[in-house]
Amino acid sequence: MNAADIMTPDVICAGPDTALPELIRLMLDNAISAVPILDEGRLVGVVSEGDLLRRAETGTEAHPSYWIALITSTDQLAADYVRAHGRKAGEVMTHDVVTVDDSTPLAEVARLLEERRIKRLPVLRDGRLVGIVSRRDLLRALASRLNAPPASAEDRAIRDAFYAELSRQPWTDQAASINAMVVDGVVHLWGYAPKGIRRQAVVVVAENIPGVRLVEDHLQDPRTFDPLDRPNWPSPTPP
Repeated sequence: MNAADIMTPDVICAGPDTALPELIRLMLDNAISAVPILDEGRLVGVVSEGDLLRRAETGTEAHPSYWIALITSTDQLAADYVRAHGRKAGEVMTHDVVTVDDSTPLAEVARLLEERRIKRLPVLRDGRLVGIVSRRDLLRALASRLNAPPASAEDRAIRDAFYAELSRQPWTDQAASINAMVVDGVVHLWGYAPKGIRRQAVVVVAENIPGVRLVEDHLQDPRTFDPLDRPNWPSPTPP
């Protein structure tokens, strides 16, 4: 298995000039904890909840002691000020983003998440963002595959067909938060979708993909999500 098999596609993104209030609204409305920042289609950074912890508006801005300030470079002090007072995504984002290709084996994904102590990794194909893989996605993959055979080429084709059909529907504004995993013809739907007819429609899309034997609905209502239990940033065009 590789990153493409478990990643959340259709990532919700923003640009460097996106105003901070709009960026925060994106995160809250879509129940995500980070937003990749794209400039002319290329990933240039990520804004996560952690990037917004130390803000002047909330009184949480860091104030180094006199002695700490003496041994801290002026460039670093200026960078800290920009992060605490910046008004645009490009001013508060983390620039040095660790990424993986869509063909990266899951063992390497897990190693990077553990060694870098990060919660998520943007997934690239030919330098373009095609998804995000998080610690939670690895847990979902484990839950879907315990006592089950490995994912086959047919399972991957089912997953691709599901996202292709979902992207064609005018009611799929919540598709960004849906991560489908397929094991032996069984589609496991994880993520967030509002209760009611639209959630039912997502299930029906999966049920009608050729080769699907069963659909397991694990979706949660985004209106009831716990922000402390939301690791990603799960969303452009499916892979």
